[in-house]
Amino acid sequence: MEKYDVAIVGGGIIGLAQAWRAASRGLQVALFERDSRASGASIRNFGMIWPIGQNAGEPYETACESAALWRELGEQNVLQVEECGALHLAHREDELAVLQEFVGLQTHQCEMLSAEETCRRSQLANPSGLLGAMWSPTELRADPRIASANIAAWLHSRYSVQFSFGTPVTHVESGNLHCSGGQRVLADRIVICSGSDLRTLYPKVLDQSGLKLCKLQMLKAKVSAAKASAEEPAPHLASGLTLRHYTSFQGCQALETLKQRVAAESPELDEYGIHVMASQFPSGDVILGDSHEYGADIAPFDKSEIDDYMIRELRGLIQLEDWTITQRWHGIYAKHSEKTIFQAEPDPGVFVFVGPGGAGMTMSFGLAERAWKQWD
Repeated sequence: MEKYDVAIVGGGIIGLAQAWRAASRGLQVALFERDSRASGASIRNFGMIWPIGQNAGEPYETACESAALWRELGEQNVLQVEECGALHLAHREDELAVLQEFVGLQTHQCEMLSAEETCRRSQLANPSGLLGAMWSPTELRADPRIASANIAAWLHSRYSVQFSFGTPVTHVESGNLHCSGGQRVLADRIVICSGSDLRTLYPKVLDQSGLKLCKLQMLKAKVSAAKASAEEPAPHLASGLTLRHYTSFQGCQALETLKQRVAAESPELDEYGIHVMASQFPSGDVILGDSHEYGADIAPFDKSEIDDYMIRELRGLIQLEDWTITQRWHGIYAKHSEKTIFQAEPDPGVFVFVGPGGAGMTMSFGLAERAWKQWD
């Protein structure tokens, strides 16, 4: 039997973060992933490292710590990490009011820009009816489709982390990890980072955790080669609809007026949890989205009306020469209504670490580092 200091279940971004922070402490680490590669929410997102969406205080600080670790990966040439920042665009007066109030709170690094300043920062932003924008410099971009694989390869090369892909873990108990092929692994500490799988390991614990599943639909389009080459790194863009979604804005008194207006004008956006954003990569690909369906509302089949609603709202946010959608997909992640991450110790030395919601790219490294500081 193999013996390690730490065994991790799950090869998504949360599991990789745990592996990195453990290995950086000189521990011998093994990671087990049931699929041949990471294939869940970790590769199906915007590639946004998004501190601005986190609540003031510890969540925002953790997100900024996580961003610093992403920068370290960029400096190590693990993958390209773009210092792109983010623009929240205001095309309505109530959106502008929320953004101005939020900047005035001085809880996050951000400032207001005029419409003209905004358009100078982003050629993708739709100038029609634009009133201004909030600029945040803390946001980064990393390609989610290659990030997990690159990080895994680097962890193996740099820290000798052992990876077992295509290896489902069927049972865990203190000090022991059992795989479907009969393999048994010993580990002083086991960390379960099982993503949206809340049934295979410790189902009773996860049933009572308060976690719920969320499905999002996303799209990809492309900007012209000329625009892609002229604007690098292109800032992330978010519409006023996102102010309804991210909890960092919930303390703004002006937000209620915005919510009431959206509910009256476009109740379908609330029904499907739609708020639109765009992330433009150096290749010219633009990731667009997204929507949010929870629990029993999740179906295996995507809804064409959701895509139509998103494209309708995106046309007000960004300007594309060609609105051909080159890819469509969905992702599913686990989310807790109150906690940044769900943690439990169902058996001595066995830690469940799941449910960062849609903030996995943003929070994983910072959350893992804080967890290991507690466990050291």
